[in-house]
Amino acid sequence: MIPPQTDPTATAIATATATSTSAEQRPLALGIDIGGTKVAAGLVDGRGVIIEELRRATPGRDARAVEEVIVELVTELGTRHSIESVGIGAAGWMDLDGAKVVFSPHLAWRDEPLRDTLEGMLGRPVLVTNDADAAAWAESRFGAGRGHSRMIMLTLGTGIGGALVLDGKVERGAFGMAGEFGHQIIMPGGHRCECGNRGCWEQYASGNALGREGRELAGKQSPMAAGLLAAAHGRSKNITGTVVTELALQGEATAQELVAEVGDWLGLGMANLAAALDPAIFVIGGGLSAAGDLLLDPARRAYSRNLTGRGYRQEAAITVAQLGAAAGLIGAADLSRVRRRQLDAES
Repeated sequence: MIPPQTDPTATAIATATATSTSAEQRPLALGIDIGGTKVAAGLVDGRGVIIEELRRATPGRDARAVEEVIVELVTELGTRHSIESVGIGAAGWMDLDGAKVVFSPHLAWRDEPLRDTLEGMLGRPVLVTNDADAAAWAESRFGAGRGHSRMIMLTLGTGIGGALVLDGKVERGAFGMAGEFGHQIIMPGGHRCECGNRGCWEQYASGNALGREGRELAGKQSPMAAGLLAAAHGRSKNITGTVVTELALQGEATAQELVAEVGDWLGLGMANLAAALDPAIFVIGGGLSAAGDLLLDPARRAYSRNLTGRGYRQEAAITVAQLGAAAGLIGAADLSRVRRRQLDAES
């Protein structure tokens, strides 16, 4: 077994090797993505392709009920397929050996020994990892980051999720907390963040930020907000980031301006990350990424404008994620496969 204080996710990634054996001839890895509203389970082959997927509603914040749903999904899929390994991706902070969920924002997991609990319930090895790390690994292996050894993934939704794949492994930091990019303070004294600080990046470059700006404009009775209010049936509280994004894609001028402003903030934050980490590529996922180049073109310009050493260094590529909402599930499955083979090799 891996000794305490080693990171099984990082070790598993570092041992990943290509194989010529047909994926269809092998047992499948099972990935489970636990979200605030749904639990998705999928069987994934060696090419990152989902063979079968099941979904269940997340049973509130009841951690025990979520564990029972996981067992139900694994059992059902196991009746039709040979399962090689099981990987769980969940929002929250994991300890470095992957045994405990230290804190989960959506569920009542606090110092929860989730790995041991599920291994006892399922009777098989289980890998537990952060959902953003799992998504980044999937994009690195099978998606937009393929071929790049140093990648930063940003997931723009309610906030900003983040993860790093550096030199072929997920970098989780000394205490397992790396990747919380959304909470870099980019505007001291700015908007209050749920984390308790003010001016966090995710308060300016997320889907929630986009919706807030739209609601604020509409609340001031600006004639520029007429299209936003029409789409929200005259009620400014119904203006969300999704509404603004959809209007922008339809060509509505104010919505496009708001998306571009968020893109400016996005580019500034990425320039900060590049100064510290120098990635080859930024992969942008999450609901806000649906805006495509309406978001990314302003972000690229702001990134270039604020980049340390601009004009004298190579710039990272900035592109949209390819695997969509399935990335976390695919990544958790693939990480569990690699981890299982490492354990087999050590035994």
